Amino acid sequence: MRLFCFAAQILLAAALPAIAAPSATAEGERGMVVSAQHEASEAGRRILEAGGNAVDAAVAVGYALAVVDPCCGNIGGGGFMLVHRADGRDSVINFRETAPYAATPGMFLDAAGNLSRERSLYGYLAVGVPGTVMGLDHALSKYGRLGRAAVMAPAIALARDGFVLGEADAAIIAARADRLAKDPEAARIFLRADGSAYRAGDRLVQPDLATTLALIAERGPDAFYRGPIAAAVAAASWQGGMLTKEDFAAYTITEAPPISCAYRRYTILSAPPPSAGGTILCEMLNVLSGWDVAGSGFGSAMTVHRMAETMRHAYVDRNSLLGDPAFVANPLERLLSSEHAAAIRAAIDPDKATVSASLGPGIPPHERPETTHYSVADGDGNAVAVTYTLNGNFGAAVVAPGTGFLLNNEMDDFAAKPGAPNLFGLVQGRANAIMPGKRPLSSMTPTIVEQDGQPVLVLGSPGGPRITTAVLETLTGIIDFRLAPDQAVAMPRFHHQWLPDTLYYERGGLPAEVLAALAERGHRLAEQPPWGAVELIAIGPGRRLFGVNDPRRPAGAAAGY
Repeated sequence: MRLFCFAAQILLAAALPAIAAPSATAEGERGMVVSAQHEASEAGRRILEAGGNAVDAAVAVGYALAVVDPCCGNIGGGGFMLVHRADGRDSVINFRETAPYAATPGMFLDAAGNLSRERSLYGYLAVGVPGTVMGLDHALSKYGRLGRAAVMAPAIALARDGFVLGEADAAIIAARADRLAKDPEAARIFLRADGSAYRAGDRLVQPDLATTLALIAERGPDAFYRGPIAAAVAAASWQGGMLTKEDFAAYTITEAPPISCAYRRYTILSAPPPSAGGTILCEMLNVLSGWDVAGSGFGSAMTVHRMAETMRHAYVDRNSLLGDPAFVANPLERLLSSEHAAAIRAAIDPDKATVSASLGPGIPPHERPETTHYSVADGDGNAVAVTYTLNGNFGAAVVAPGTGFLLNNEMDDFAAKPGAPNLFGLVQGRANAIMPGKRPLSSMTPTIVEQDGQPVLVLGSPGGPRITTAVLETLTGIIDFRLAPDQAVAMPRFHHQWLPDTLYYERGGLPAEVLAALAERGHRLAEQPPWGAVELIAIGPGRRLFGVNDPRRPAGAAAGY
């Protein structure tokens, strides 16, 4: 099948813009793990070799990333796990963080009603109740084969014995050294005794985190939510925060069917609210399905224009209508309807960019109202896509004494002040306003693509609101333009999110003639460094597994057997 061809020669190569070097691939028959850190990928591979299934391996990778990818892997955050079982059943485990019960809509506003960005990003006030531990344990107990001790052993060993930092690992920590230095516990763990950043070749040992992980392995989620770990975080939170032991004890996960849509010959599955990712991914694919995307040419001005305009309209809906389904009625049936897709297509001028200020809730066709990803598949037909996050790099940049793990700054994912941009520049409405116990709207888009009921692609990415467009472009690259998966992952990306009214593109990603044609259509263009990190598994005939690590994350790896 051409979908899984990794040949170096691509038929469209002559028409492609300059691209990043193809990412490394791995092959396997009985299991594959792809993550943003090679030690975590290897931990998952070992669990598969030991007889675990894809869920066992996914849980092992989730805990291992909390050790070896501290910027983004976590037990102090939350996320979503999409599970495809070998018997054909699909499900999404939602372990998104929740707002503390003392949270209020105006908690990040000063006396004049202005948003205090620092307070929503750093320190204990920025922290939501973490969900990762309960989410991973639920997945393991319901869908796994192995016990908690077995799947957590690799992470405990990595924390206890340490691991050697590579160039990319050290660079991630060094980039946030100034912020980590502001919290004594974070500085003690992630910086040298003299306050300088660790360098490549240094060994990072995390004994407090090893103790925390061992306690979870022994006692399960109760150790985290009703025991000494919750007590330690609650005690530390008195330093300007509002988390309590009662907030931890009240935390729950949910499980629901995935968002589903058809695109060309495939079925797309992804996360439902409180993630907006699956909804707007399918909304955008529904719009694109009405055009001959391949016929307009890969990377052409027309293709980029149509896709950017589709993104613009989808993000109006995302930012104004969607929220935690426990608090907001999400109009999914309408957003995913063929009628809504047709209305968006009709509103897109092929020769002119829409002015974002002319769009918004109530204006037809719209109505009113850091993260890491990893993919796992086994030889039995099980597949798992996990995206989880601390939100910003290193989250709130605080560690409760004795616990060893960083806490999220997920409260900034709410519309702290409706109409004001958040960390990622998203301008959101009241559907995502802060409420006690509410989960902030997410962009996480763990995705599985099926054909005839069998998974053929497992993928996702970090990147805030750019997650969904990275997944969209990877899928269209493979499905519409017949790119090999490693080429589709490496392709330069572009992104539009309605507001700000800017079409972003990766450095060197669009040829001069395409940029000129887009500018002539009225697009405001901004070149930026590369973003996202798509971690992808392609499943070929006979369940042959191909893993692709995004070259934007050189510390990552695909590991199969």
